[in-house]
Amino acid sequence: MINKFVGTVADALAGIKDGAVILVGGFGAVGQANNLIDGLIELGLRDLTVVANNAGYRQAGLARLLQLRRVRKIICSFPRIAGSTSFEELYRAGDIELELVPQGTLAERMRAAGAGIPAFFTATAAGTDLAQGKETREINGRTYVLEHALHGDVALVEAWRADRWGNLVYREAGRNFNPVMATAAALTVAQTQHVSELGEIDPETIVTPGIFVNRVVHVPYGNPEILL
Repeated sequence: MINKFVGTVADALAGIKDGAVILVGGFGAVGQANNLIDGLIELGLRDLTVVANNAGYRQAGLARLLQLRRVRKIICSFPRIAGSTSFEELYRAGDIELELVPQGTLAERMRAAGAGIPAFFTATAAGTDLAQGKETREINGRTYVLEHALHGDVALVEAWRADRWGNLVYREAGRNFNPVMATAAALTVAQTQHVSELGEIDPETIVTPGIFVNRVVHVPYGNPEILL
């Protein structure tokens, strides 16, 4: 019987090692698997490369992981965000490496990884500092930049609902980067607010099929009356 639920956050994160490339879903504070990030902190993992839309919010979750100097490099679109100073302090001190990637390109690099596409050309960043050192090509009179697929060792995603097969449903803006990240990692771990029995979720509402998910942990919060 397939059952991808595990009992604890520690069980969900078992086997992750120092130096791993961690894909962290979320947009600002929305849709980020903070309990799983806290689990990384509890495990003492360090020297991590984190891929995320931004470099954390306030002093919780990803911002706290950075503040504790567990992250060697961050790949993101918005390293500076109001109310969060962890990244800025580390960067000024030379204690963290930054790879700045336009938001659409970031999403597409992970989507490409999940689809088995090694690289693609995009006009985004052409003619800017972000294109320095990258292959460019002129196609139909326009310059394009070669971007490579972005794979993760682990993806940490937050779902609204999940069943024991690992099928995931997201709620509204909580969807954001989570679906593409779930397909781009060797190990995908989801924390879910609600649990559904097998067959309860309308197949048309499933965004991430369970084939992409390895482990699920139930982290209940929010309003249980609101079930999509």
